[in-house]
Amino acid sequence: MAFQKPSHTFTKIHLKALHTNNFKILFALSFTVFINMYSFAQDFPKKQNPIEPSTQDSVVVSVDSLLIPEISEKAQDTIVKDSIKPKKETLTDIVTYKATDYTSFNQKKKQLYLYNEAEITYGDINIRAGSITVDYSKNTVYAKGIIDSTNTYIQAPVFTQGQNVVEPDSIIYNTKTEKALIYNSVTEQSGGTVIASMTKKENDSVYFINRGKYTTAENLDDPEYYILLRKAKVVPGKKIVTGLANLFIYDVPTPIGLPFGFFPQTETQTSGIIIPTFGEQNERGYFLQNGGYYFAISDYVDLAVLGDYYTNGSYGLRLESNYALRYKFRGNFAFRYENLISSERGFPDYSRATVYNLRWSHSQDGKSSPNSRFSASVNLGSSAYYRTTLNQANIGSTLNNTLSSSVSYSKTFQGEPQTNISLTATHTQNTNTQEINMTLPTFQGSVGRIFPFAPKIGTKKGMIHNVSLQYNVRGENRIRTTDSLFFTKQMFKEAEAGFQHNIPLSTNFKLFKHFSLSASTNYNEVWTFKTIKKSFDEINRTVVIDTVNNFDTFRTYNFSASLGTTIYGMFNFEKEGKDTKIKAIRHIVRPSVSYNVNPSFDRYYDTYEVVSADGLTTSDVEYTRFERSIFGIPNQTFSSSVGLSVSNNFEAKVRDKDTTATELKKIILLNNLNFSTAYNLAGDSLQWSPVRMTGGTQLFDNKLSINFGATLDPYALDNNNNKIDRFNIANGGSLFRLTSANFTASTSFSSKDNKKGANNRGIEENMRNGGRDDDLFGLPQDYVNPNLDEEEDTDEEETPSEFYNNKIPWSLRLAYAVNYSNARRENLISSHSLMFSGDIELSPKWSVGASSGYDLKSNGFTFTQLRFERDLLSWRMNFSWVPFSTISSWNFFIGIKSNILKDLKYEKRRQPDQRL
Repeated sequence: MAFQKPSHTFTKIHLKALHTNNFKILFALSFTVFINMYSFAQDFPKKQNPIEPSTQDSVVVSVDSLLIPEISEKAQDTIVKDSIKPKKETLTDIVTYKATDYTSFNQKKKQLYLYNEAEITYGDINIRAGSITVDYSKNTVYAKGIIDSTNTYIQAPVFTQGQNVVEPDSIIYNTKTEKALIYNSVTEQSGGTVIASMTKKENDSVYFINRGKYTTAENLDDPEYYILLRKAKVVPGKKIVTGLANLFIYDVPTPIGLPFGFFPQTETQTSGIIIPTFGEQNERGYFLQNGGYYFAISDYVDLAVLGDYYTNGSYGLRLESNYALRYKFRGNFAFRYENLISSERGFPDYSRATVYNLRWSHSQDGKSSPNSRFSASVNLGSSAYYRTTLNQANIGSTLNNTLSSSVSYSKTFQGEPQTNISLTATHTQNTNTQEINMTLPTFQGSVGRIFPFAPKIGTKKGMIHNVSLQYNVRGENRIRTTDSLFFTKQMFKEAEAGFQHNIPLSTNFKLFKHFSLSASTNYNEVWTFKTIKKSFDEINRTVVIDTVNNFDTFRTYNFSASLGTTIYGMFNFEKEGKDTKIKAIRHIVRPSVSYNVNPSFDRYYDTYEVVSADGLTTSDVEYTRFERSIFGIPNQTFSSSVGLSVSNNFEAKVRDKDTTATELKKIILLNNLNFSTAYNLAGDSLQWSPVRMTGGTQLFDNKLSINFGATLDPYALDNNNNKIDRFNIANGGSLFRLTSANFTASTSFSSKDNKKGANNRGIEENMRNGGRDDDLFGLPQDYVNPNLDEEEDTDEEETPSEFYNNKIPWSLRLAYAVNYSNARRENLISSHSLMFSGDIELSPKWSVGASSGYDLKSNGFTFTQLRFERDLLSWRMNFSWVPFSTISSWNFFIGIKSNILKDLKYEKRRQPDQRL
């Protein structure tokens, strides 16, 4: 019989096999349903109406009498009752299928054939292949690929059940038992891939494989490595359990293996053991670092408990946690503690020290609460932590000189006027001097600007309309301590507290159209809870300072005014008949004159009497009881000064290299060039303040950043290098005397084909530790930690040429700084250094990097780190070397990139012999 090509290739059928002893009824029903899918009008007559089913336990049969004549008389218009209870139906889900070329049904073999881009779906099972055969008599589905005109095997089967995907050469699946035989399958399991020549699917959650290969390689046709699983059980999304397994590299067996293995497989966070790294240090012996346990507490928070141990008794502990709540907040927390032992007990150089570090970062989504905000950035601990720590993850932070922290909460109350309050705790710590300054806490409140004389309708014009009033309050509990007293009773005992209230009254208006005049007066009131009382001890010849614990206050006020304008100048270079590259230079000048008056508040000053050693004479010494106020002291000297400042900006308009551009290109020559000084009208000597000059610019399309500054003093020095009330030019010198200067420059260069750039994650770790936002001071050496790896390049890589490629991507970062001091004729370069870091990609798989610097004053190299990296496809190899410094060391690492097998690695660390 010739089948008519169907008008569509996608049909749904509901296969419910009727369990009776009459196979003819089963065959007739199957074929009748098959006819309903296609149009056979020219070969078959019109079907009869089906019989309405009974509500009793019966089987309803509707067939075509022309197809099955021997049963048509019994079946037509008859309800056949079955006294035997039906068996459980074999197929209970809707089956959908399609094919591009043809679909056919063999009546005798009871088989359905699908050819070319065939697809069949049954429940959560989907099979796509070049050829699919469905055998209804055996309840099996057989799928395989097809051979194209070039004798190539194409359209290999893809078996999908739920989230599990298998790509074999062929597959036999039993719809009744849900078992399957899978040949030459490739299955992805949570980032890894299992390649097996033969797999037995027991049910929807268990697979058994024989001599399977587990790998994370990208080239599955010829993986560069795999773990041979001789006999294994796979539970998709949960685990892989195997017997004897060992590592193969390019089909060459290695002795690295296990008698049995367990590979956890999950798509969600899972708790588990973190394998430590091992090494040796001459001073503390063999060690294990960064081993511990990872707790997947929930979808919102996790915890990693890590530890270090050294055979001489030293140890370390690290707690790290990340948390996040979408559209609300996110953050991370880390606490690190190390107990460091040097030498052996009983030796004179034996020492024991404990260092710790606490780090916390919290950020709030701005949309979660527009009127309130909480943020935290904490980095505090022992001043010597980063210099003495033994953990390689801290290498990039060993040169940190300052630790700082801030935890703040702010809230805004909407309305007229708007009110803001904030509560902040801050901390700054100098790791060299071990001095710590804290505010626990700082309270700030402010009431928005009020214009009492502004019109209710229209704009504010003139001096009166622009009069504004504001209120600010600040309260602090300030602590100054050291490392040894940190968080002790003594630290809190010496805390100083106070409040400052500030009410500024200001106005501004235009003067003579081109000038802007602003005037303000400021009322300031300080509350303090501690004052002092001084007296002179005649016996011990010392000044006695007594602390008075009581509430006291002082009030001050001042007045200021400023007048400024903006002047624009244009220098045109265009000439008739000549096409010049520079078309014009624009110069913007902003001069400003200010006047400040600070009255004297003598009433807040007292005196104590000092008796001479012979007891014949006495003298009165003035002091104020508010000397220990955290918000300053009342001004005792009347001052009236005039301030002068000029700021400059230079821009050039040049012809664009792009000939199609219609507008000129703007280039910034100088971002700013500022000069400022002041003249004290109430002073009796040294009335002129030094001239301060600052400037900065960006060059080469903002590639080079330059900043500079200088201080110029108009007064001369005497023979003892003390400043005298005489101008330097009148003393035989120049108009100004250069007392200090500084210059900094930073830039970065890279080749056009360089796409890798710096290690952003390593730089982020440096910044969390309080370091620089670059790699000039080096990067962490913890290569096992995936958080410090390079971010994967999502861009599609270009296919490398078979010929030699002379392009070598590279990047270079430079920073230069010099400081000059000459306040007392020392004529000294106080600091002079050049820092640099860079990366060179010698080949697509080889890269070399370095971070170093040179102290031009001391003629020596600063902290230096050399980095080498080799991309081994699924593996990577790193070598880091710090050739000299107090933390000189080298670190070699080779391991698998994938986080699943990141513990399959070899790492060797070494430090040089102890230097005397």
